[in-house]
Amino acid sequence: MSRFLKEQYQKLEAYTPGEQPRDMAYIKLNTNESPFPPAPSVVAAMTARQVEDLRLYSDPTAKGLREKLAGLYQVAPENIFLSNGSDDILNFAFMAWGQKGALFPDITYGFYPVFAELHGVEYLELPLKSDFSINKEDYLYRNKLIVITNPNAPTGMSMDLSAIEEIIRTNPESPVVIDEAYVDFGGISCYPLIEKYENLLVVRTFSKSRCLAGGRLGYAIGAKELIADLEKIKYSTNPYNINRLTMLLGEATVDAEDYYQEKCREIIRVRQQTAARLRELGFTVLPSDANFIFAKSGRICGEKLYFELKKRGILVRHFTKERIREFNRITIGTEAQMEKFCNTVAEILEEQA
Repeated sequence: MSRFLKEQYQKLEAYTPGEQPRDMAYIKLNTNESPFPPAPSVVAAMTARQVEDLRLYSDPTAKGLREKLAGLYQVAPENIFLSNGSDDILNFAFMAWGQKGALFPDITYGFYPVFAELHGVEYLELPLKSDFSINKEDYLYRNKLIVITNPNAPTGMSMDLSAIEEIIRTNPESPVVIDEAYVDFGGISCYPLIEKYENLLVVRTFSKSRCLAGGRLGYAIGAKELIADLEKIKYSTNPYNINRLTMLLGEATVDAEDYYQEKCREIIRVRQQTAARLRELGFTVLPSDANFIFAKSGRICGEKLYFELKKRGILVRHFTKERIREFNRITIGTEAQMEKFCNTVAEILEEQA
């Protein structure tokens, strides 16, 4: 780093994204991407004319996409905020509402402490319970910015909707941000509660269930006052935050809802199948409502399994935190990919024996 970097950033521990090696063709089960392509109608929406129009700025209001999402969720357009990936929304949330401090679990999406440090927000990481579930009681009557991923990552476990509502209800003086990046794979969304609570912001993404990770498109659903806060920050930083092509593909994606629901059902089926096979191999597999599973073996340590799989062309995500270092997070791929993964794991375990 240069000597010109602000002192407050010099010790910043940046978020580490999932690895993207290029040395061979891997089965990528490490970054929670969809194994399926976008819907055919989404691919067809990309025309030469649309590419030529890249000479023009995109619509900063994203009117067409905002209205389509509002229709899908039966809310007003003023309840929708659009961004360059959901990470932008989370970043804005810490920037806008972190003045009284922030709370989030100690085992969750690794970007939360980075955003807090980036914006000088004091934060507490609250321990998950022994079964890796979130302790609702830790978040009641705190009146700080609360950020919870539901289903959680990397565990995949969901929090009961009634517990989420109690957290929202008991913290009326601060926003509660529910990050629903994985909710379409078996979770229950809390977005209908925005009609009841002005302090709820629900964050969603096109990256996972909508097969558009490379498009970088996220959105939030919340009370119009919270949305206005996010809009103020957007227009103060990057008003053209979504490019024309991504906006176009986003609209086509909303129109192809049936296709994406079918793919979610397929991932759920393969997830259940994979979890059952791993349990047959002696793994502990946490219950998951996400497009991944979190599993550990009593016969091989998590780090060694990660490296052995990588040598054989399969990537999974390994974490070094003490409490979860025996686990690996395994994204659900196609049925053929997961069969290859399970067979390879069985071979590795036989070698270890």
